[in-house]
Amino acid sequence: MIEGRYFRDVLGHFPTSVVAITTTDADARPRAMVVGTFASVSLDPPLVSFLVDRSSSTLPSILAAGRFCAGVLAGDQEPLSRKLSGRAVDRFAGVSWRPSELGNPILDGVVAWVDCLVERDVELGDHYLVVGRVHELRAESIKTPLLFFRGGYGDYLATAPVVLDRMVGW
Repeated sequence: MIEGRYFRDVLGHFPTSVVAITTTDADARPRAMVVGTFASVSLDPPLVSFLVDRSSSTLPSILAAGRFCAGVLAGDQEPLSRKLSGRAVDRFAGVSWRPSELGNPILDGVVAWVDCLVERDVELGDHYLVVGRVHELRAESIKTPLLFFRGGYGDYLATAPVVLDRMVGW
């Protein structure tokens, strides 16, 4: 049997993107969560996916709305990531955004966003896999993405020169 903490520690050595998943609830209030498991699934049809813990308070709003927007957070958006992944009732207080064509919040300052309709959700262990059919997408800026690695946040650009220096003379 693999102990849960050890599993998390080892998998923490895999760097992940930090992606805000947004939607609106039945009262048109914005809702969000942050995931590190966003991925491209298919080109034809265009599908993407993310994994979310079964206990998520945002997942029911996403499934009820049948839509979501995934926004790649920029390296300078760690405070936004912490705010959107917190337990506050109104995680959007003071957060700048605009509605997508589908009505999902597109966060200001993101690197890119992908607006989707929920194609499928599947329970897998203690998580749900949510697959979305891409409706619209756009690269918003040339900023570098916020990453999560070994239990902490980082900016790709801040660490890239060190990695590149080590690669010289392979």
